[in-house]
Amino acid sequence: MIISRTPFRISFFGGGTDFPEWYNFHSGKTISTTINKYSYISARKLPPFFKYKFRFRYFKKEEVKKISEIKHPSIRETLKYLKFNEQLELVHHADLPAQSGLGASSSFTVGLLNSIYALQGKRISKKNLALSSIEIEQNKIKEHVGSQDQIAASFGGFNVINYKKNSFEVNPVTAYKNIKVLEDSIFLVFTGHPREASLIEKNKIKRISYNESFYKEILKITSQAEERLYSSNNILNDFSELMNRYWWNKKKLSRNVTNNKIDFLIRKGLKSGAQTGKILGAGGGGFLMFLIDPKEKKKLQKSFENYITVPIKFEKNGTQIVYYQDLS
Repeated sequence: MIISRTPFRISFFGGGTDFPEWYNFHSGKTISTTINKYSYISARKLPPFFKYKFRFRYFKKEEVKKISEIKHPSIRETLKYLKFNEQLELVHHADLPAQSGLGASSSFTVGLLNSIYALQGKRISKKNLALSSIEIEQNKIKEHVGSQDQIAASFGGFNVINYKKNSFEVNPVTAYKNIKVLEDSIFLVFTGHPREASLIEKNKIKRISYNESFYKEILKITSQAEERLYSSNNILNDFSELMNRYWWNKKKLSRNVTNNKIDFLIRKGLKSGAQTGKILGAGGGGFLMFLIDPKEKKKLQKSFENYITVPIKFEKNGTQIVYYQDLS
């Protein structure tokens, strides 16, 4: 039996420039970190005593005889991609809900790949794990998703990721003092409204050429944020100023990025002491992220006492096999 643990992520800057529809023709850059909230997958080879060959439990239950009968797209396409046709049982648990803007779907795919490789006694590099996950989600499932989530979940840590045509480069950020300030300054609020990210991203992709000026500005802001990580003497103020600019440009990519409720909650947070706020992920719902002086967090917490707030810490390991037992 195998148990994998794969982190969710927070994206600060650059979302949208990690789409191949953009970076295959322009450069791309994102700044993100993985956090101590995880997707867990347990996997084992199923004994040959059942009418079915595959059994899966996530928010649904599946018991099927053929890979083609599997309804979960990531499981089906991953098993086809790996040419894995042995009897299999998978169980999925997660610390946070899906469709919440924290890269949950990609964390699932990365953790699934890692688990199946481990179940076969194989090892795969973090880079190849990310590339395989991108291939499955973008080309096999044909999801309208970028590339940063798969890379973040595979590598872990606080990274600047650069994208060029058919390639990427992960640069771990070593400005540890400023990273710690950011970690202490983050405040996450769940809007209570999950959303279908792929539909929002599909709309953005259709409008890439029309929104080229906004993507170029996002790229410029992300490069400035990278520089500030190493040079700033007040990273909270500097990141907040840049994030306000980034949020303005992100909202221009699609009218579905924000809505009246999101705008209301961000105004509420700013009035309660936050220096900046934005939706995480594609937009439309999920988690809001605020940056605030840690001394002012109690005031912000009181303002959102009727909402679910989630304290987090950064993590640096990426996907891991946390349990292995040979049951053969």
